[in-house]
Amino acid sequence: MNPSYNEREVLELLQEESTQKRGFELIVAQYSEQLYWQIRRMVLLHEDANDLLQNTFIKAWTNIDYFRGDAKLSTWLYRIALNECLTFLNKQRAVSTVSIDDEDASVLQKLESDPYFSGDRAQRSLQKALLTLPEKQRMVFNLKYYQEMKYEEMSNIFGTSVGALKASYHHAVKKIEKFLEGEV
Repeated sequence: MNPSYNEREVLELLQEESTQKRGFELIVAQYSEQLYWQIRRMVLLHEDANDLLQNTFIKAWTNIDYFRGDAKLSTWLYRIALNECLTFLNKQRAVSTVSIDDEDASVLQKLESDPYFSGDRAQRSLQKALLTLPEKQRMVFNLKYYQEMKYEEMSNIFGTSVGALKASYHHAVKKIEKFLEGEV
């Protein structure tokens, strides 16, 4: 994250056609890493995360004129990224004809053989636990746990009440704890 990044200035750059590209470059530089990791935690594999990050920025660029500034740019980008993840995961599920257990095993095998994954045993166990969560619950957990995002901001991304998000996070934590107890 760039400490000199100023969203108001970037929004002004986006208003003018002559400075729009520069404004968007600043957005990409500011949000690439955190969006990448949020996507990666959902799809697990580096190549898929990279593709979805590119798709997120392509969608953002092609729709930049429709961004009204009602929400923060980060909220808008997260919404696009999470929709890209859901679309990808739904397509992946539709193509897959193996059982759920086989699919999870396959994903974990890919994760463990991924040269970009350097997690230790505890991290692998947490990733396995996260795979057991429903997708939206996993997204809420990832945003709260890894990004330390406030529920109010998540509410804007998901279009869901703060109370529902808190409940979702609570249920996710309980499921993860239960899963990890079985791993020991």
